[in-house]
Amino acid sequence: MSTSDLPRLDRRAAIKWMLAASATVALTDRSLFAAPATAATPATKGYGTDPFLNQEYQPGAFWSLTMTDAQRRTAAALCGLIIPAEGSVPSAADLKVHDFIDEWISSPYPDQKGDREIVLTGLAWIDGEARRRFGLDFAELKPAQMAAIADDICHAPEAKPEHADGAKFFAKFRDLTTSGFFSTPEGMKDIGYVGNTPLAEFKGPPREVLEKLGLV
Repeated sequence: MSTSDLPRLDRRAAIKWMLAASATVALTDRSLFAAPATAATPATKGYGTDPFLNQEYQPGAFWSLTMTDAQRRTAAALCGLIIPAEGSVPSAADLKVHDFIDEWISSPYPDQKGDREIVLTGLAWIDGEARRRFGLDFAELKPAQMAAIADDICHAPEAKPEHADGAKFFAKFRDLTTSGFFSTPEGMKDIGYVGNTPLAEFKGPPREVLEKLGLV
């Protein structure tokens, strides 16, 4: 797959998605990696506390996006590995969760700054590991080869010392992938979430819940 085969998510949708997911993204240790030169804090000030979500935005609005084409390909491949398509449910890559992650790490706020450093360093690590093992970038590997690398870094306490940095990155990237995926309508439907759905009649909470709270 070439980078031109990865159409970008609509920028307005990506911004709204980032705002919706920000309450659920797990925040981990910000000192996992030393910041590479490409992970410098964006110079922009962001959109403040009241973004205009009724406007159409293009890539580069508010702040410049971070990932290069190569990094975006790697991120898309890893998103698709973490949450693959199953039945009628699309993969995280199909839903462009990698664009959500790019938007997330590009925004000039403290929480995202730490994630920016982790993600950029980790994408470089996993591409380097793919080339070391198989002579190809991660996005070019066969699914079984991708899984072989992921199996070595998917559980940090059991990772070998030489895989420790990769395991720390994978934990953060998995958090961002799942938070982004399950913030989409498709992800919510997959887990049976029915919130924000209008009801013909509201009957209130079950009586046993009210009893447990001492309200009846």
